Amino acid sequence: MAEGSRGSSLAFGQVVIGPPGSGKTTYCQAMREFLGRLGRSVAVVNLDPANEALPCPCALDIAELITLPDVMDSLGLGPNGGLIYCMEYLQANADWLRDRLQALRGHYVLFDCPGQVELYTHHEALKNVFGQLAKWNFRLAAVHLVDSHYCTDPGKFISVLCTSLSTMLHVELPHVNVLSKMDLIEQYGKLAFNLDYYTEVLDLSYLVDHLASDPFFRNFRRLNEKLVEVIEDYSLVSFVPLNVQDKQSMRQVMQAVDKANGYSFGDQEQRSLEALMSAAVGADFHFSSTLAVQEKYVQSEDRAVEEEVMDL
Repeated sequence: MAEGSRGSSLAFGQVVIGPPGSGKTTYCQAMREFLGRLGRSVAVVNLDPANEALPCPCALDIAELITLPDVMDSLGLGPNGGLIYCMEYLQANADWLRDRLQALRGHYVLFDCPGQVELYTHHEALKNVFGQLAKWNFRLAAVHLVDSHYCTDPGKFISVLCTSLSTMLHVELPHVNVLSKMDLIEQYGKLAFNLDYYTEVLDLSYLVDHLASDPFFRNFRRLNEKLVEVIEDYSLVSFVPLNVQDKQSMRQVMQAVDKANGYSFGDQEQRSLEALMSAAVGADFHFSSTLAVQEKYVQSEDRAVEEEVMDL
């Protein structure tokens, strides 16, 4: 497979990135199953050398080339330094990756990537690997997963927005930001604003005002205002809510990614999608995933208030 060869067929896929514990591997397995039911031939490629407990076999595993425990033992590096070394080693051995990906031509590929944030904000190795994939005629979108529990803490949410923006600018791929684990958001605490405020990243001055009510953050109001200005000036960050157990939510993410990486499906897959969604949620289901989750969240809050009133 020659680099940039026009004769090579296009391959579509996703690079799944995000901090540790955001649900990248779970997402890959759920998306593989979802797309497989629509008729796509899907392959999962594990690019995380620290991921030793894979829930399902992968079509390609970086452990065949290098593992984080081996690097830490042989070079005396810590987890962060070891991961960076592994990505630099992968970049230096791009031929290994190219040769093994040749067998996956015709598949829609999900790349399960490491969870070290520095790899996506300023380090070059993994970005260069993505660039190589583009030269090999892979059309990719970056799916950046962020745990939805950050929405319950305004300070952490601003931090997540900054990280997401930095990642979008550094990785240089079509980008879809995803709020994962939406099925657990009720357990994380009360949201200061409606859910669509966080998914659409609306006027962030309200978030700064909310932070100012906290004595700790009051002293950092000017800093938060400047951070918010940067985020709003770029106007790039928004989120798609995801619950991997909800087919409607999976559909929303799939459509956003398909639009980002340029994948267009034919009539047969469209019919399969319509049949799947009809069986899953009923033909008269019209709520967007954001509204559906928000309604569930509000109902849960109302039930909690009613129970407290009854106890009184």
